[in-house]
Amino acid sequence: MILRFTLPFRTTWGQRLVVCGSEPSLGSWNLDHALSLNYQPAAGTWSQEISLPDEQPGTVEYKYVLLDDRTDSQDWEWGGNRSVDYDGRPFSRVVLEDYWRPAAQPENELHTAAFTKALMRRPAATGKSPKPAARLADSVVRFQLSAPRVDSGQLLCVLGSDPALGAWDARKAVVLSDQHYPTWTADVALEHPERTGQYKYGIWDPREKKIVCLETGDDRLITASAERKTLRVRADETFRYATTWRGAGVALPVFALRSRRGLGVGEFPDLKLLVDWAAGTGLKMVQILPINDTTATHTWVDSYPYAAISVFALHPQYLNLDEVAELADPADRAELARLRDEFNGRDFVDYEPVMNAKWAFIKKLYQQEKKQFLADPAFRAFRAEQHSWLVPYAAFCALRDRFGTADFSQWPAEFQTPQNLDRFTDDSQPGFDEVGLHFFTQFHLDQQLREAVEYARQRGVVLKGDLPIGIYRHSVDAWTQPELYHMDQQAGAPPDDFSTTGQNWRFPTYNWERMAEDGYTWWKQRMSHLARYFDTLRIDHILGFFRIWEMPAHSVEGLLGHFSPALPMSRQEIEQRLGWFDYGRLGEPYIRWHMLTDIFKDQAEAVRQEFLEDAGHGAFLLREGFRTQREIEQVFALKLAAEPGLTEHLTWLRTGLYQLTNEVLFVQTGADAYHPRITVDKSYSFRELNDADRSRMADIYYDFFYRRHEDFWRAQGLVKLPPVRYATDMLICGEDLGMVPASVPGVMKALGMLGLNIQRMPADPSVEFGHPDAAPYLSVVSPGSHDMSTVRGWWEEDPARTQRFFETILGHWGERAPYYCEPWVAREITVQHLHSPAMWAVFPLQDLLAMDKGLRRANPLDEQINVPSNPTHFWKYRLHHNLEELTQEVGFNHEVQQLVLASGR
Repeated sequence: MILRFTLPFRTTWGQRLVVCGSEPSLGSWNLDHALSLNYQPAAGTWSQEISLPDEQPGTVEYKYVLLDDRTDSQDWEWGGNRSVDYDGRPFSRVVLEDYWRPAAQPENELHTAAFTKALMRRPAATGKSPKPAARLADSVVRFQLSAPRVDSGQLLCVLGSDPALGAWDARKAVVLSDQHYPTWTADVALEHPERTGQYKYGIWDPREKKIVCLETGDDRLITASAERKTLRVRADETFRYATTWRGAGVALPVFALRSRRGLGVGEFPDLKLLVDWAAGTGLKMVQILPINDTTATHTWVDSYPYAAISVFALHPQYLNLDEVAELADPADRAELARLRDEFNGRDFVDYEPVMNAKWAFIKKLYQQEKKQFLADPAFRAFRAEQHSWLVPYAAFCALRDRFGTADFSQWPAEFQTPQNLDRFTDDSQPGFDEVGLHFFTQFHLDQQLREAVEYARQRGVVLKGDLPIGIYRHSVDAWTQPELYHMDQQAGAPPDDFSTTGQNWRFPTYNWERMAEDGYTWWKQRMSHLARYFDTLRIDHILGFFRIWEMPAHSVEGLLGHFSPALPMSRQEIEQRLGWFDYGRLGEPYIRWHMLTDIFKDQAEAVRQEFLEDAGHGAFLLREGFRTQREIEQVFALKLAAEPGLTEHLTWLRTGLYQLTNEVLFVQTGADAYHPRITVDKSYSFRELNDADRSRMADIYYDFFYRRHEDFWRAQGLVKLPPVRYATDMLICGEDLGMVPASVPGVMKALGMLGLNIQRMPADPSVEFGHPDAAPYLSVVSPGSHDMSTVRGWWEEDPARTQRFFETILGHWGERAPYYCEPWVAREITVQHLHSPAMWAVFPLQDLLAMDKGLRRANPLDEQINVPSNPTHFWKYRLHHNLEELTQEVGFNHEVQQLVLASGR
């Protein structure tokens, strides 16, 4: 039999189209041997034929590729492999009437798991088309359309001029099969194939047996054909909707969830309650923070969710004990009930006592259920399937607790590098319970989370996870694969609205060159594991895939960092552009007496005597032992421990000394490699330059940070992001706030990744506030994030700024803004975001509750989740309402639902 490829496509000189696929005649997926298509000018199509065996059915997989001989580039069409089933017995010819699938189209994102597995989830395939199969001798048209945006209770249909397509009688439309959803198909024997026909696709309601939505635009045409025993596979372009799909969601960390059954902290089963509330109010997404295990010190410091000891393991705090098993001992059950009442009575997550209690009960349940658990086929399957990360993780946790630290460099030499882990974690080992406990905990965490995820999908709600950009220095990942990271460096973020001195996360930076050697396998594994739980993912600090803010080990704050990778300046270049080079003036802290009096006031002389030495010409040097921020930190740690009553004063003094170390104009990163210090114009050192040098330094700075690297960083993103983006079918959203290179939005759009738009941090530096109306479709708009104060908290921070926002963004010109963010103000901000053209509008739950005076918290400061400027922040926020009660707040829930409906989301 004959298989003919046809594709309408306009090329320019030097371009040509080929088909690459599974058949030898298509190159067997070797592009060098792909099938070349021929251009037919009269029809404006490219076409070619191949022969297939007709004695038995088969399947051909293929894709179209645009080759450009001028640039030697290869442009594969977007999407997965195309597939066509053939059978040479009824048909002697199959004609593929395809369309090129372009990348970077907004509708492409509707094919992600967020839509196909949750929002538009098919309850079950309906099977074949209700229309009878065409007579074998006829010419048959297979109407085929990839259309994920069809509600689960509806179907796709085709209606047209031919009697076989209903002759435009909507009651006789042909309903397509969703057996291969999101691709819909129906085989139809046209009664008048010799005539050119018209048709359109529509949405069919099987309950009412009618078309509820017919696609917009001109009628589609199917050309006349006199061929017999031919199957024409008409793989059409996308369904033409009148409007774009938009949804709304709610954001809240799992630890902040509150329910009657939780033990002082949110747990995975509580997600079902939040899903119920979201579904009841018309919200389609639940967004959470990272949920990986952060247990490094067994103290409240572990509350920081972005410092995971494993990028695969789940945090034991989210385990619901009751769903594991009932405690056998009545005294234990009574103690659990008592502690539940005690911890749930607190208005925050009391991390240490909660985790101490949870671990105590987990250990009891493990011993109680151990025999049955180890014999459970489900656990055996889980252990085998997740072996690559589970075994090292369990061993790491056992050794952490055995030696009292997660810093594996402090363990005995034979354990500092992982070896014989399968033997160490084998059931037969005398100390197996050390690791068995963690097998037990991870197995049940996985079960509880996947059950919550499936529940959300069934309710048409998508669960959005969060991928931290970095890994923790004392983690199983660093222990097992240290070659993937630069352990002598620190990752963070340059200064922004969150922190004027930058952020130092103290995570090692990635060794991208080593990761590239195996095709970024680690990233693919990480993404695949996240896809086990999430259909949508937020990538934290996506700018890190273009360049990361890297600091040397001696830095505490972020000002002495630099972007990596980057194109540093040489001494010769600086001398050429600045007119001179003196490392002592440019690269060492520039300290003079008037700076000391500005920073330390009446303590200036005492600071000079204790921490500085004279450098001559009115300048000072920091004394030996105080020349780096890490040295200062260590000295003051001893002072703070010795004199806790002077904490406030010593902290103030330490911050001032940090400021002195930052007084440089250039940061040296190599033997002859220099970067201008970030926000250098805010330094004393910059202001001390003469006018001409200040002007030249400003030009160097602007060129370095805003022009020099654009093409370089674009190339970095286009190399590193695709393996992450295409490792799964999750909908990917990138947190692209802060100092964003101009190349980032274009790369994200090309890869179909949604950006983030937050009103208080506009991407446009020329405006003070962003407006949700200006957000592009492929984006998420939100009034705030976990790293910010809530809308109510922000409203009270700066009344003058609030007044400007009230007038320019909310449109209350000439009116006085209320001092507090009244419920009606919060409602206006919510409505503004809901009506944005962005695909998603996501709201912190605190900001939604702000619309109701009876439901919101009394003090808005108690609602902030994180304070990025405080590196030792305690992540303890907890919702002040039980979710069981929130679902019963009929008035408030109805208001949210009506606002969502009115916005068209």
